Amino acid sequence: MVPSDVQAVLEEFAARIDALAPASGPPLTVAVSLSPAAAEALAEALRSYHDPRDHGRCGSCDTGLVDETFTCTSCGQPAGLFGQLVRERLARHRAD
Repeated sequence: MVPSDVQAVLEEFAARIDALAPASGPPLTVAVSLSPAAAEALAEALRSYHDPRDHGRCGSCDTGLVDETFTCTSCGQPAGLFGQLVRERLARHRAD
């Protein structure tokens, strides 16, 4: 693994995390020396990391992220099976 590969993995990781916390502050610069084995392990750990705040993408608009209440932060629609149930019950309620 070359330094540019490690930098790319770090930037991808930072972008995923920043999408979940956009107002977290200015970026920090970090310099670290790693052996090739440590660089590979770090890259693999960052690729496989799942942030507990990440509840997935919206299935309605495909652009927004789902928050902890399973609501899309872009279109406001409830997501997943929960969202489907809410929409079905709302449709039944409106039909009555």
